[in-house]
Amino acid sequence: MTKKEEKVSLFLAQTAKTVDPVIRKLLSFYVGKKFQDIIEYQINTGGKRIRPALAIASANLFGGKIKDVLYLAAGLEILHNYSLIIDDIIDNSTLRRGKPTVWAKFGRSIAQCIGIDWGAAIFQAANRSLCPVKISEIFAKTLKILVEGEISDVLFEQSGREDEPYIVKNRYRNVSEKNYLEMIGKKTAVLFQSCCEMGAISAGAKEKQIKTLKSYGFNLGVAFQIKDDILDIFGKEKKFGKEIGKDIREGKMGNAVISFACQEFSQKDKKEFSLIIRKNVISEKDIGRAIELIKKTKAEERAISYGERFVKKAKVNLSLLPQNEWNESLADICDLIMERGN
Repeated sequence: MTKKEEKVSLFLAQTAKTVDPVIRKLLSFYVGKKFQDIIEYQINTGGKRIRPALAIASANLFGGKIKDVLYLAAGLEILHNYSLIIDDIIDNSTLRRGKPTVWAKFGRSIAQCIGIDWGAAIFQAANRSLCPVKISEIFAKTLKILVEGEISDVLFEQSGREDEPYIVKNRYRNVSEKNYLEMIGKKTAVLFQSCCEMGAISAGAKEKQIKTLKSYGFNLGVAFQIKDDILDIFGKEKKFGKEIGKDIREGKMGNAVISFACQEFSQKDKKEFSLIIRKNVISEKDIGRAIELIKKTKAEERAISYGERFVKKAKVNLSLLPQNEWNESLADICDLIMERGN
């Protein structure tokens, strides 16, 4: 592990130590003792705490105080995990962070109930921030944009959900780069953006500074999702903590690697890949073959280069902000985004 990796790891560990007790406190309000364990299961599965770390680093960048950012940082991690609980139900995902997902552990009905509790806790966090009305509005806006991103992601699926008329009718058969960027901007990058925005607001940053930091967060979030797409196809399940080839199994075209591969396929390979990804039931053998076809292209290298473009944009944003140790920390997070899982 390099010094930079050690520094970021230490910061993330300190963030978890500071924020996790607040998350548990917020989740426990009005919840009976016999249900505490199932409500807290999602937070106990782990996670890097990148989002609250971004909020804290953003506040510190402008000389903020931890007490002013703590509850909103906890709320941001709650919002993130709330979206994961719902996302896993929608995608039938059984594994996250190397452990059973909430619905796989407790069943769909209980997972949906748990999700409602997590959703309510987001706004309890906002109520305990310095600017509750403003922060609540950002939380609400972020959540609604996330939902739009999730809907787009589902509509990019090439097969399945035949019992859902809206999806069948509005399914995308072709996903452009513009479609893809809009989807990940909403599904992933907007939350990174909100983390930076809320952190800066809690420290009393100027509007121009907040706008620049929001751009940093957005660009970072895009790079983060592109790397996730790469890991979905080429990662190692133990390191990634999720099933490899999950996007192929779900017939998703909203993946940078798949998108680039489709641009390069020969007519024969494109036809074979399309037949696989449009099957109603995609087997392990199908996933293996689809990955073989992708490996014949330069999709991985192109996706890496694509992600690095957004990292560079994020660093340009940072160059316009106060130059201190917290700017350096945000730059370090930036540098390591594309190195995850390597």
